[in-house]
Amino acid sequence: MFKKIMAPVDLAHQDALAKALICTADLANQYDAEVVFVGVTASTPSAVAHNPKEYGEKLAAFAAAQAEKYGFRAGSHPVISHDPTAELDDALLRAAGDIGADLVVMASHLPNVLDHVWPSNGGRIAQHAKCSVFMVRT
Repeated sequence: MFKKIMAPVDLAHQDALAKALICTADLANQYDAEVVFVGVTASTPSAVAHNPKEYGEKLAAFAAAQAEKYGFRAGSHPVISHDPTAELDDALLRAAGDIGADLVVMASHLPNVLDHVWPSNGGRIAQHAKCSVFMVRT
């Protein structure tokens, strides 16, 4: 049913991804699907990496570790953005199309009052993605 799963990750907050990563692994193994971990970063230094090349290497290492831990095929797709906070949704939607994802599995927070004013990243991805989206509450 699914051949390529996109899993957006924030390497700075890996601890918050546990449930989504397990769900991603379960679906990848169930459908023998490839998982592509997508991370969005700026070209400027951050707490995670000093530059885009280093970020790409860390994202690739994260993907390889997940593949080994859970037993599925995995790749990585770093996206460089001028302003990751403002451009995150658009960057993830483009990445889903670029990699040919037929499913996006991503972590999401519990809805709150602010979601009525400012939609969550997951909500926007679910509304506008051209593929299925599975939101995992953290």
